[in-house]
Amino acid sequence: MFKNIQQYQAQLNDGTTSCVAAVNYYLEKIKANERLNAFTEVYATDALEKAAELDKKRKSGEPVGKLHGVVAAIKDVICYKGHKVTAASKILEGFESVFNATAVQKLLDEEAIIIGSCNCDEFAMGSSNENSAYGNVLNALDETKVPGGSSGGSAVAVQAGMCMISLGSDTGGSVRQPADFCGIVGLKPTYGRISRYGLIAYASSFDQVGIFATNVEDAALTLEVIAGADDFDSTVSQAAVELYSDKNNGENRYRIAYFEEAINHPSLDKEIAKAIKDSIQQLKAGGHVVEAVKFDLLDYIVPAYYVLTTAEASSNLSRYDGIRYGHKTKEQVDNLNHFYKLNRSEGFGKEVQRRIMLGTFVLSAGYYDAYFSKAQQVRRLLVNKVEEIFTNFDAIILPTVPTTAFTIGEKTDDPIAMYIADIYTVFANLTGIPGISLPLYKHSNGMPFGLQVMTGKFKEVILLQFSRSLMQQYSVAQHP
Repeated sequence: MFKNIQQYQAQLNDGTTSCVAAVNYYLEKIKANERLNAFTEVYATDALEKAAELDKKRKSGEPVGKLHGVVAAIKDVICYKGHKVTAASKILEGFESVFNATAVQKLLDEEAIIIGSCNCDEFAMGSSNENSAYGNVLNALDETKVPGGSSGGSAVAVQAGMCMISLGSDTGGSVRQPADFCGIVGLKPTYGRISRYGLIAYASSFDQVGIFATNVEDAALTLEVIAGADDFDSTVSQAAVELYSDKNNGENRYRIAYFEEAINHPSLDKEIAKAIKDSIQQLKAGGHVVEAVKFDLLDYIVPAYYVLTTAEASSNLSRYDGIRYGHKTKEQVDNLNHFYKLNRSEGFGKEVQRRIMLGTFVLSAGYYDAYFSKAQQVRRLLVNKVEEIFTNFDAIILPTVPTTAFTIGEKTDDPIAMYIADIYTVFANLTGIPGISLPLYKHSNGMPFGLQVMTGKFKEVILLQFSRSLMQQYSVAQHP
């Protein structure tokens, strides 16, 4: 019904639609797509009340917000005051947030309408959305396939037209990978560009709120709204928020790097590799400088990522004990340790338990130097490497994921195979740089796949300009 935010807001202004009509349209779409299991909760009454209030305000002639009437969804790890937030886990069953996440507050301040909370992998731990207490999310393009994770519900909500934009979280690719699998845009900004206040922590030095949209322009406008300083988050950047939604970027030519080791990696699907190699040639033909950069750390990325994130997770998740809120065992207990053990064993799913135990192991006295310290050293090498690359280049291009969306259940018995699927996305989280997945291609198996673009820290303007250019180029190529 609505092509993009700009077109929708133009329709609001000329009276051909209303916020109430838009909310009703999306509520119908949510109901029609219930089987996809994208939402954990739908805020129908709240959304309709807010829509009526906004329609009244607009008709009175008062100035309106940048996201006036935009229908948005949020991942079930982002706090929304007076609404449940469970991280798709039994351990937080029934818990209701007592405050708004800063990203949510900024959406509301610019008059977005939040229509619901989206399903995800438990505590954002997973690459397939098969680790949720609410069950699997299904890919709307092929319901036998996973939508990706951990923000699978947020991706499918946009993919299936159940909202205009949605927020997810990206710790190691949890926005970009499901965007790739679902054929939409997924943006992870620079670490610290968006406040993490009110985002349930998985790995605090990696987590970042991300954005799903059907087009780059809507993602850019949403970033412009939710980015910026915040007194509640000491890790957020104080740098001014640029006009990411400004489209007047001219016909720029960029210096682009790629890793030959990545596009020739044995794990990469041959069709995906060919598509990206073809794109490299097209970019060169278009006047861009595109060069291979030697990158011999590729095979260290995933191990370093999982050592560091599980270590942080074991610390962050220690607060969930069933004492003050959340799941409490019904079993008879004889001491406090037994009570904690039962609460956590019953409340946490298998993947979360696996990562807590792995994190506790790598932080233990006998193994700290062998694993955690070494992983930190790898991270430092990666940061140094990326800084060196961006002294000579504007952007890096990579595949987003090694394969298209895989079949539900295909990798659940092999966590290592699941973890290896993150090989191309975790790089941006380890180094703190922004990345985006752009839905440029279609595989012979019928599923979409994307191109991942990354730029230097806080270079989102270049990232979005280049992304717009790519999307426009491929749109013209497909629909001349």
